[in-house]
Amino acid sequence: MEPIKKILVGLDLSDIDQQLIEYSSFFADIVSVDKIYFVHNIKRYEISDMLEKELEDIDLEELITEEINEKVKNNFTSEIEWEVLISDDPYTESIISYIVNKYNIDLLIMGNKNNDEGSGVLAFKLLRTTKCQFLWVPQDANMEMKKVWVGTDFSNSSKKCFVFADFLKTKHDIEIEAVHVYSLPVHFSPYLNNSKINPKLDEYIDKRFDNFLRKVDNSNDIKQHKILGREANVASRLKKEAYKNDVNLLMVSDKGSNPISNLTLGSITEDLFNRELKIPLLIIKD
Repeated sequence: MEPIKKILVGLDLSDIDQQLIEYSSFFADIVSVDKIYFVHNIKRYEISDMLEKELEDIDLEELITEEINEKVKNNFTSEIEWEVLISDDPYTESIISYIVNKYNIDLLIMGNKNNDEGSGVLAFKLLRTTKCQFLWVPQDANMEMKKVWVGTDFSNSSKKCFVFADFLKTKHDIEIEAVHVYSLPVHFSPYLNNSKINPKLDEYIDKRFDNFLRKVDNSNDIKQHKILGREANVASRLKKEAYKNDVNLLMVSDKGSNPISNLTLGSITEDLFNRELKIPLLIIKD
């Protein structure tokens, strides 16, 4: 896993910008990045004809640049070098993808408004199309990094999460737990005695966990955390248990055990992304 050297943070002039600036400062210090960029795209297509006439003598780009620079100065406490980038493009996802490629961005940070403001459509498009790691930060995320959960389905794809987790551990004193949600297929339940099958299923998962972690480098410090899903949705169980266990960061891979194409997310990852989350979600890509 290549180290995180450059971070790009997407800002949209909404209330979540302050949170993103503060969290990016916190996270950038942990991973010791070289530089962080803050980007905002001016959506002129949203300006009505009436407002366009009112704004014709105003340098909108200059005003927004000054506003964002002021926000960053007031909320970015790290000593890491930063820069504000302002664009004026009809397609925000295109300009952000362009910046990711041009500046060799390693991590893209976007704000998760938990469906209160905005649907996250832009972020989802960028998650699918950009090649860098993706950090989805909710409003009021805690500035702590004590416990990190790494979700795994024992696939080769999920191994890359543990490489990144190990990288984080070299930078910061954190507790890493490998988490797996398992359940008995519901259509078999009527034919089985749960009191007999549950211990066997538990033993089977233990063996799979042990075999998987043996293949992951530096796995001695990784704790195992099993979650019995029963009929519950996997993403729902992960979310609920993460809250109960005071997890500060949830990490998953972009693909599950059945990848289809480069533009298709794993179903659990997509489900987590679309849920209302109170903790940051880090999605690791190849």
